[in-house]
Amino acid sequence: MIVRVRCKDGTFRLDLDPQADAAKLGSKIVHEVPNVDSVTIKISNQPRGGETLLSTLVGRTIGALGLKHGDMIFASYDYLGAATTSAAPSVPNSSATAVPSVAAQTTSSNAPAKRTWEDVQEDPVDDFWRQKDGKIPRERDAQFCKHGTNAMCDYCMPLEPWDAKYRAEHSIKHLSYWAYLRSKTVGVAQSAPAGLPPLDKLSYRVKVPCPSGTHAPWPGGICSKCQTSAITLQPQSFRMVDHVEFSSSTLIDKFLSAWRKTGLQRFGILIGRYEPYPEVPMGIKAVVEAIHEPPQEGEVDGLTLGLPWEDESRVKQLAADCKGLQMVGVIFTDLTADETDRTKLICKRHKDSFWLSSLETSFAATLQLSHPNPSRAAPSGHFSSRFVTCVLSGTPKGDIDVSCYQASEQACAMVDADIIEASVEPGIVRVKEESASRYIPDVFFRYKNEYGLDVQQTAKPSFPVEYLLVNITHGFPTNPSPAFISTDFPIENRPGLEDQDMSKVVDELFKRGASAITSPRDARTSPATSQQVMTYLSDWHLLSFLGTVGVLSADDVRIMADAVTAPNLESTDGMEAIAKRDGWQTLMAIVGTHSPAIPTRPPPPSGDIGMDDEFEIPEDFDVPLDTATHGAVSGTKTCPHCTFDNPADATDCMICGLPMD
Repeated sequence: MIVRVRCKDGTFRLDLDPQADAAKLGSKIVHEVPNVDSVTIKISNQPRGGETLLSTLVGRTIGALGLKHGDMIFASYDYLGAATTSAAPSVPNSSATAVPSVAAQTTSSNAPAKRTWEDVQEDPVDDFWRQKDGKIPRERDAQFCKHGTNAMCDYCMPLEPWDAKYRAEHSIKHLSYWAYLRSKTVGVAQSAPAGLPPLDKLSYRVKVPCPSGTHAPWPGGICSKCQTSAITLQPQSFRMVDHVEFSSSTLIDKFLSAWRKTGLQRFGILIGRYEPYPEVPMGIKAVVEAIHEPPQEGEVDGLTLGLPWEDESRVKQLAADCKGLQMVGVIFTDLTADETDRTKLICKRHKDSFWLSSLETSFAATLQLSHPNPSRAAPSGHFSSRFVTCVLSGTPKGDIDVSCYQASEQACAMVDADIIEASVEPGIVRVKEESASRYIPDVFFRYKNEYGLDVQQTAKPSFPVEYLLVNITHGFPTNPSPAFISTDFPIENRPGLEDQDMSKVVDELFKRGASAITSPRDARTSPATSQQVMTYLSDWHLLSFLGTVGVLSADDVRIMADAVTAPNLESTDGMEAIAKRDGWQTLMAIVGTHSPAIPTRPPPPSGDIGMDDEFEIPEDFDVPLDTATHGAVSGTKTCPHCTFDNPADATDCMICGLPMD
């Protein structure tokens, strides 16, 4: 078959055998361009990007690369050094010298060379869509379809997932990630999956070292080979996440409770997973199961926090233990009450101001760069990110609503290359000034003027932030089925507002009779008690707290997290798995020694009581002094702080550790 090769020395027609090794392709290129360094040959199915070293394809046949008769590939390479070229007496000799280097690699390994992107572990939702064709089915058209039930025509045949007319009819603004990926491979459907990945990470950095090798690396020198081309900002046609679904409205209510009590803004990490979203062709949604709040200092008009924080790795591992959950995004509040009506909120984000400020957009891009999406469709093994940013702010009606966004690929690349920065005007992004160590390419953006004409304008020194945003829909399920059943335990990192305490855990487990479950047999014989305990333990904030108190080991927390995440309350298997652990036995020993708090005398009436007023002296519920001092049981001493019965000779309480006297 004939394969066309286009390179900087021209276009060549190569006669290749489909069963020949990929090394044969390298030898043919070396034969056409004698002074080529065969080790540096790279091929791609597109003019720019997606290059793969030919040496990594050695061991695969030409046909296995997906090449067919008449296909064109693009080759890039470096030339041999001047000494090597001058030492070669003739073209045939230099060719004969270069070819064995490729052939030697062929004989050194008979197995196909592994490529980095082939071993990437993708998200389960990617594995799901990779096995589907993504076609949009259509019903038989009663007016135009004239064929039988077992046939189809242009009026009823399935549509491609990127069909523009279907998107317009269903008000779908962006392509889903997988629809975009399929659209990129439609022209090379045979070659892209078996050969070279169709996607490539966008980068605006100066290439170091320069591919030409003719000057010192940046900032020592720069040329057209290593510098970035001019950037033209345009709306992104696809989005990595199409929808954000909060598993329960209680998540938002609990998150807002801190602002309602203090008036200070809050920030949280979204814990959840990715699932198929059927409302968009080959769509993906982020399902939020919990909101974890890292250490922060809230303010009336903002907040201060440090990311990553000290406990982040433990929280990530805990999320993974909860049946594969992960960090899917962030959420923060931007709420200001209306002074004229405290029940309403001021609407600060609208079409005439901004949706996401330039500072927040840069922050979102930074978070997305730190949470790349693993993908086998990119040579680097990663493409873009599915990390979302959600904002709770006021609506024009004075209510509270959620808005979800992602920074575009261009935004992430510009932040990564240190090209842009936030400005004092929230809706404006500023392009940084060029310096000796910072190269700033030309940046343009396009818009329609008052005459409806498409105009290109320079983005220096600033441009609207909307060019860097991708909006995402959000909602709540019709029939909620959250992975964590309980939300009663106090939320972390709310000092003075909600304090997490081990005594509260012991007290709640004691009320539910958890001390009676010390073995798998107890769990089987007491299904009602097991159900109550499992319901209480199915709480993200409780699981996070138990991992820090030192009572449960890492393995104990892992077993418990797996058992109480989306538990089957009709079965006792989860409780049986927990009851086997030594950490649970230790916790139940503490619960077994717990005594209920002594009831206290009710407070006196708030009003003044005169000497002549008739009132009854309430019954004295206090424990007698001798009982409280010497213990309800002979030979024991009751702690005045936690009421635990200690041995008579104890000086400090065995439970709370406080002095007895």
